[in-house]
Amino acid sequence: MSRPRIVIVGAGFAGYRTAQTLSREAKGRAEIVLLNPTDYFLYLPLLPQVAAGVLEPRRVTVSLSGTLPHVKLVLGEAGRIDLDAREVHYTDPEGEDGTLSYDRLVLTAGSVNKLLPIPGVAEHAHGFRGLPEALYLRDHVTRQVELAAATDDPERCASRCTFVVVGAGYTGTEVAAHGQLFTDAQVAKQPLRTGMRPRWILLDIADRVLPELDERLSHTADTVLRERGVDVRMGTSVKEATPDGVLLTDGEFVETRTLVWCVGVRPDPLAESLGLPMERGRLLVDPHLQVPGRPEVFACGDAAAVPDLEKPGSYTPMTAQHAWRQGKVCARNIAASFGDGERKAYRHKDLGFVVDLGGVKAAANPLGVNLSGIAAGAVTRGYHLAAMPGNRVRVAADWLLDAVLPRQAVQLGLVRSWSVPLDTASPEVARVPGGPRDDRPSPAEDGTPVKNATPAEDTPSADDALTPPPDQPAPGPDVAPGPVRRTDPPSEGDA
Repeated sequence: MSRPRIVIVGAGFAGYRTAQTLSREAKGRAEIVLLNPTDYFLYLPLLPQVAAGVLEPRRVTVSLSGTLPHVKLVLGEAGRIDLDAREVHYTDPEGEDGTLSYDRLVLTAGSVNKLLPIPGVAEHAHGFRGLPEALYLRDHVTRQVELAAATDDPERCASRCTFVVVGAGYTGTEVAAHGQLFTDAQVAKQPLRTGMRPRWILLDIADRVLPELDERLSHTADTVLRERGVDVRMGTSVKEATPDGVLLTDGEFVETRTLVWCVGVRPDPLAESLGLPMERGRLLVDPHLQVPGRPEVFACGDAAAVPDLEKPGSYTPMTAQHAWRQGKVCARNIAASFGDGERKAYRHKDLGFVVDLGGVKAAANPLGVNLSGIAAGAVTRGYHLAAMPGNRVRVAADWLLDAVLPRQAVQLGLVRSWSVPLDTASPEVARVPGGPRDDRPSPAEDGTPVKNATPAEDTPSADDALTPPPDQPAPGPDVAPGPVRRTDPPSEGDA
């Protein structure tokens, strides 16, 4: 008799933990297949440290094949799921189509950037959900500071050194906190015009920073941000984004070249395409993480609306803490569906939250104990080291080096603005020129997209990264492949 096949779609917190637990529980009695666009698990909470130059990119990535030896990795993006035929149709990184049949399906597709109907945001803002977006932001911020330091125009200098972050949740707060430290360190080496310093603005329509957390944690984070020089504006958001800046809801126009969109996340569109009962874009499941009427289909993480048994009538929030623990329960319930053990309902109480504010500053409340300053910083970093499924020594080494050595503020130019569009179902994959049906116009030299630029619809081949567009000459040995210059005007966390 052939072994049953379990297909897991997505290798985020929920998908990785499901695969990890199943590989131990199954003990070779089932074939476990993990379908994911990349060959790594991304430890998302440390992504702001990548953008700020604290950690090197590979430190927050954990090899799937290296840490899941009994799991078959299939590189690709799921495009269609045929529930009746029990098949997952996908496209691999080189544009080839494939099909995976299954006996059990686990949907852990995660989430993508949340969009709002605000004019200009989709064209001029960038999200912060994947490694390509973090690498782009790191390069972009470095470039803006370098260009600002070289210009004699005070207005141009000010606009280049103004960075607007929308969304004061985990991600936005940490991006602004780390960003201010990063740019201050840069201008210490190449000063700006007299009286000028980088300006980070944090916006949110909420009445306080980190509105989803305890007020004491919120107050700690707000105090650290303001003392560091971040311009925190609550009750304010973006009314319109333009190539030259953003119009705020209070009527002020802020000239800037940088708009970071951290207003939250929405479930991956794949869940909605199944035509099953949904709850605000999330696939409805029972407390055992099974889809009603489809006992062979399980779902957890951000893509699933899991009943919160601690708060009857509500669903668990879209956090890494819940996704990680749901993955373990999901794996054991799948094993139980084959007669191995008994299934159990998902139930979890929050153990506390940590927010990294850069340097030695943090806000944390482990087991309900509110901490700030160095103590919170130690707890926060200790938590992350314990939670990471790999790379702990490398991460700790980078933290040590960052404490004693200056950061390397250089732009590699490997990820361009058009490579990381805000409106994408795959923030973990950067777009490259020459991909299938790539009708995107070439961007301007400074990396911002031209007006009305349309992101590529498909995930391109990795080999295409070495192939310039038809109207571009081959790059020299010291020039990263990229689009040609255009003469038309450019447009521009949970623990």
